[in-house]
Amino acid sequence: MRKVIAAFNMTLDGVCDHTTGIADGELHQHYAELIDSGDLILYGRTTYQLMLFWQELLEKPSGEKSMDDFAISIDKIQKLIFSNTLKDTGWDSAKLANKSLVEEVLELKQQPGKNILVGSRSLIIQLLNDHLIDEFQICIHPIIEGKGLLLFDQIKQRIALKLIDTKLFKSGVMVFYYEPIRE
Repeated sequence: MRKVIAAFNMTLDGVCDHTTGIADGELHQHYAELIDSGDLILYGRTTYQLMLFWQELLEKPSGEKSMDDFAISIDKIQKLIFSNTLKDTGWDSAKLANKSLVEEVLELKQQPGKNILVGSRSLIIQLLNDHLIDEFQICIHPIIEGKGLLLFDQIKQRIALKLIDTKLFKSGVMVFYYEPIRE
């Protein structure tokens, strides 16, 4: 069975705004390697539209190896977009979902393949509430933002986690790898 991995960046106080983190070469390399470990990534509309930035780097590389490598990785992986408003993805490796998130994930988990990655806050919350996340990779940035969208503010019930690994970057960014404890 395929594993569903939720990977997300947030500040020390739980804010998950893409503009608040430390986006350096080491972080881009980390996420390129994560994306290369999967064969599908799930996005909601908002996060997907932010990711379209990487398409521009494919056409006009930045010259910064880690960013250009990430652009190649994100381009290659298949993307499944959950949106009620998008009519077209505008990206050859992306398609719109035609089933509910839970239906898609339950079906995808049964298919052969590599990891299924989830990179949108709204999808992570839904999958958490339905107990469909197999692993978390929470990347904590050493920043206290003080305001903004919180990653876990819409969880319906307490979720116990088991720490399985950690990774520290030179910038002070730390990735915590967790598995949910299922009873």
